[in-house]
Amino acid sequence: MISKTVTALTASETAARWPNTDSTRDSSDRLPVKDNLTRDAVVVVIEDDASVREALKELIESVGLKVRLYASARAFLDSHIPDTTSCLVLDVRLPEVSGIKMQEELSRAGAHVPIVFVTGHADVAMAVCAMKAGAVDFLTKPFRSQDLLDAVFAALERDSAHRKMQQWHSILREHYESLSKRERQVITRVAAGNLNKQIAGDLGLSEVTVKLHRANAMRKLHATTLAHLVRMLEHCDTTTAQDRQIQ
Repeated sequence: MISKTVTALTASETAARWPNTDSTRDSSDRLPVKDNLTRDAVVVVIEDDASVREALKELIESVGLKVRLYASARAFLDSHIPDTTSCLVLDVRLPEVSGIKMQEELSRAGAHVPIVFVTGHADVAMAVCAMKAGAVDFLTKPFRSQDLLDAVFAALERDSAHRKMQQWHSILREHYESLSKRERQVITRVAAGNLNKQIAGDLGLSEVTVKLHRANAMRKLHATTLAHLVRMLEHCDTTTAQDRQIQ
């Protein structure tokens, strides 16, 4: 049963919005997510009203997504953030720790979890504060099912993109750390726009040796062009104490 808090979509609206959804099929076969999301995506619902909690669960599961339910922010904080693509559907007014306070706690802890706020007691200042702090959306009860699902999918896509970027940074860092001291010295200067002759004079090497270190570094970093190398180094933290000492 859909709570009065959530205005249900009609069958035609659902079909138009998510054409892959088929209510006659098992939920595992009808996940209307884009290719960059996974079937392991989890939506965490934190809502103290049991009827609303169940209504949200029913709605979100109807499009094939997994749902975890919590009655308070503290209960969620005492558990763990799903180690997969995920987002929070978070009520603003909760016992002990409010939704806004929970957003602040997650931010201080460096936990990146996209949040969709839902509330029956909102004001403009509160909404502005939540959105400035990174919330995906701020919905006022009663809200339409379509609006909630749109916000959830936007949040999941944001988290998926963030996780992929983290993975890319991790791989890039591994590649960078595989470079020798001399290779790091050379590519740092290459990225700064120095010519091989200048680098050779700066480091007391021959141009042939500089070219060799440059080629080895680009191969290890999987950089295909100079522009590609520069972009990779911009995203890689190459300013550790060790790196500064070898430059």
